Amino acid sequence: MSDPVLPPGWPAMSIEQAHAILTGPGMPTETEDAVIRGVPTKVWKNIPPSLRDAVTYARQYGEKIFLVYEDERVSFEAFHRAVAALAAELQAQGVAKGDRVAVIMRNIPEWVVAFYAAAAVGAIVTPLNAWWTGPELEYGLTDSGTKVLLVDRERYERLAEHLPNCPDLARVYVTRENEEIAHPLVTKLETILGTPDVWWELADTPLPAVEIGPEDDATIFYTSGTTGRPKGALATQRGVNSNIMAAVCGGARVFLRRGEAPPQPDPEAPQRSTLLSVPFFHVTGCFAILNPTLFGGGKLVMMRKWEAIRAFELIERERITLAGGVPTIAWQLIEHPARANYDLSSLEGISYGGAPSAPELVRKMKEVFPNSTPGQGWGMTETCATVTGNGGEDYMNRPESCGVAVPVSRLEIRDPADGRTVLPSNTVGELWSFGPQNMKGYWNKPEATAQTLVDGWVRTGDLARLDEEGFCFIIDRAKDMLIRGGENIYCIEVENVLYDHPAVMDAALVGVPHRTLGEEPAAVVTLKPGAHATEEELRAHVAERLAAFKVPVAVKFWPEVLPRNPNGKILKNELKKLFEGETASA
Repeated sequence: MSDPVLPPGWPAMSIEQAHAILTGPGMPTETEDAVIRGVPTKVWKNIPPSLRDAVTYARQYGEKIFLVYEDERVSFEAFHRAVAALAAELQAQGVAKGDRVAVIMRNIPEWVVAFYAAAAVGAIVTPLNAWWTGPELEYGLTDSGTKVLLVDRERYERLAEHLPNCPDLARVYVTRENEEIAHPLVTKLETILGTPDVWWELADTPLPAVEIGPEDDATIFYTSGTTGRPKGALATQRGVNSNIMAAVCGGARVFLRRGEAPPQPDPEAPQRSTLLSVPFFHVTGCFAILNPTLFGGGKLVMMRKWEAIRAFELIERERITLAGGVPTIAWQLIEHPARANYDLSSLEGISYGGAPSAPELVRKMKEVFPNSTPGQGWGMTETCATVTGNGGEDYMNRPESCGVAVPVSRLEIRDPADGRTVLPSNTVGELWSFGPQNMKGYWNKPEATAQTLVDGWVRTGDLARLDEEGFCFIIDRAKDMLIRGGENIYCIEVENVLYDHPAVMDAALVGVPHRTLGEEPAAVVTLKPGAHATEEELRAHVAERLAAFKVPVAVKFWPEVLPRNPNGKILKNELKKLFEGETASA
């Protein structure tokens, strides 16, 4: 990769100086000290105390459009009225503070209303993975002890035969179902709200009066691990809402680092708009995108499913300012041959997370979208999404890094062997994360909680290093690291070299069993549209850049985007099946 083009005199100030300004008295991102579950913790001073308060705050945006789905458009006022109506219905059905209310839908306006209506009455909102099978959804409902379920037609059809196995379930609301449903638990959601185009006609009623504080339970999001049964991560109101200030702080830091004053909020400025291409049932979509967009008065444009051409149409039609999701989507925005047919000049930022990205990606983004600010970050379900951010010149200068921790969070690299010894800068070890956004624990799983949460710290399982300025470099998931004859092979290193090949759009490294070496590396790649490369060509490409033991012994080609779980991580267990029966010999 060529040297980044950086402003003269950059950086104008250190990370510490920028954070000191941003968190100082009177700033929107001011911090203060609090004690959370017995542990002294730095927190954001000005976040709304609860999700209910975020809804109340956002009503000030009135007739501005909040949600767009296909040809449906919902204003902030209409959204507030729908939330209030559904919250009153839930309360009338006996939903009380602490009850679990599950939401299982594709990304549609009803998902957003259901989430905030349940939150407004103090329920623990439990969004379940809309891609799960019926038995998996049954597990989520029974494990969480869900009392009320809000579901769309497709998910209801998948779940119907499993409802008798969910003893805690007292009421089911189904949306976007044209047929009548003869089931004693089922009510059509439209009988309460109508369709989104008439939400503005609902009565102007206040949200139910419920006292909800920052440390009260807010959500259960199930981890999307590639092995084992999912675990429900229990988050607090403060944990969810911390993403609001993390987003504000990350954007402002880019300006300070280059010696400029961050722009001040301007009510007369054009509305910012985000193209949503990740699911709400993942913390990235819900905590890091939906909730900050609500609080900041932005427009959220939802896609039924990701399609590059449709994305171009929506960027042009809705004057989208922010797009992204996972790196593969960013690549498609850049590489698709039809891109030049659309006006994409409104884009100001392309951000992503949830999966490693190749260093080449940031340079290509600046070439193709010179007026946009690239950005990426790192977080996990157990940290309620955002912990680090890397944007602007910092990202161009350190494209391999997921950034520095937000001011209320701390990162440490510890010795994986004992989990206690803090390692020096630029030493690879296990990443530990601390902050007010960390989960309270896994729902009804004290042993798993004790393994992951230690004195308020989340033991992430990621192998990483921190440089002298605190920039984090994720090296690999500890369990995904390959060991070939005693030599460590960090998957991300080989994957980044594969990404550097001009024909490769998506890449993953997996382990192939070997009788004497233990395992050897093998790769699965997706080529860019119209590109061509052979297995030998890609192996030679890696061999020119990395030690021989890191070169994939085999390369297989995948016809589409590599399979991923909802938070963007490649399902390597699925890819390993491609090599079954090809166990290497001595």
